[in-house]
Amino acid sequence: MKEDYGGKDVWGLGMWEVFEEKECIRQWANTAVISSAGSMAPLRCVALLLLCVWRSASTSIEGDLDYGGVPLWINRLLGEPSVLSLQGRMDRAWYRANNPEGCPQQCDCPIHWPTAVYCDHRALAHSPDRLPDKTQYLFLQGNNISSLSSSALANVTGLRWLILDHNQLQSDKLDLAALQNQTQLCYFFANHNHLSSVPSALPAGLRQLRLAHNQIHTISPGAFKNLHNLTLLLLQGNRLQTITQGDFKGLIKLNLLDLSGNLFSSVPRHLPPSVQQLYLSNNSLSALGEDSFMGFLDLKYLRLSSCGLRSPNVHPQVFNISSLVELDLSYNNLTTIPTVPTTLQYLYLEANEIQEFNTTSFCREVGPLSYSRMRILRLDGNKLSYQQLPPDWVFCLRVLHSIYI
Repeated sequence: MKEDYGGKDVWGLGMWEVFEEKECIRQWANTAVISSAGSMAPLRCVALLLLCVWRSASTSIEGDLDYGGVPLWINRLLGEPSVLSLQGRMDRAWYRANNPEGCPQQCDCPIHWPTAVYCDHRALAHSPDRLPDKTQYLFLQGNNISSLSSSALANVTGLRWLILDHNQLQSDKLDLAALQNQTQLCYFFANHNHLSSVPSALPAGLRQLRLAHNQIHTISPGAFKNLHNLTLLLLQGNRLQTITQGDFKGLIKLNLLDLSGNLFSSVPRHLPPSVQQLYLSNNSLSALGEDSFMGFLDLKYLRLSSCGLRSPNVHPQVFNISSLVELDLSYNNLTTIPTVPTTLQYLYLEANEIQEFNTTSFCREVGPLSYSRMRILRLDGNKLSYQQLPPDWVFCLRVLHSIYI
């Protein structure tokens, strides 16, 4: 997955709320300026300000940290703590003096989030012992932890978040009981470790599993069979070559699946049909057949950038999927624009070898109700110029917001 979203992820990952918040503040500012125009204006101004505050409090994003390439959303109204470390922000001695609960010596236990324990970036070789019984959020990222034993979490029964990014975790040193016993666990992050396989016996309540940038080449048998609530699975930057039937059995609610940066030579089969966001960028895909993406119930976002795709090896109808909203084919070797559905809104074809613009790629016919819903079209970095566009392209792409050539 691209770390530089460049506008591509704004709509696919829920950034609309950020836009709304900025728009809300703008409206409030404008209302404040004209508040003297009428008696109801001050009341409207206050209402808009309260709405802005509520939106800002309800959802926020930690965009400066890497949690596998997908931004991590935190709902403040649910009382979930920030993933940011408190180190260097608060006096640890003050915390210890004012926090009556026991806290491991290597960690911080903020009194305003009594269920959170921060042990991140402390050069720890092991998970700390004697964690507070009521720990729900355990932050262990940025350490040197290579193993996880069940004894480390023995007295914790209500753990909801476990973040182990940027450690030295190894599959043969991961005690499966340590995770299996955490029946309340919803978020497990182990990006940037040394895992060689997807752990089995994961707790059934998991909603997000982030295992990006490990050394995973196999999926343990039955690893996902009980994960009926999992909606996000990140496996990019690993060594997977094939997906066999049954590997993803149990993932009936999976929405986002990232398999970018693996060793696939073709689009893997046997993927969960519920997936709406499928990322396969940075794989060496030799060809795309007409049925490469058949079986998905509502595929909306498809990324295939930097896959070495060539037009002769791409079936002309492979992307004609009516549910598609965004398609990323940038940084390939395409010479023609493939046929896309008229419902597609975002198409990224930059840095290819495209030499001509075919209106029929977007519209099979043009009429009052027959036109493309395309909003953003990127063709920069190809062998095209604006003068090469046919005169009737504006009738087909009549709602286009931006085109880059």
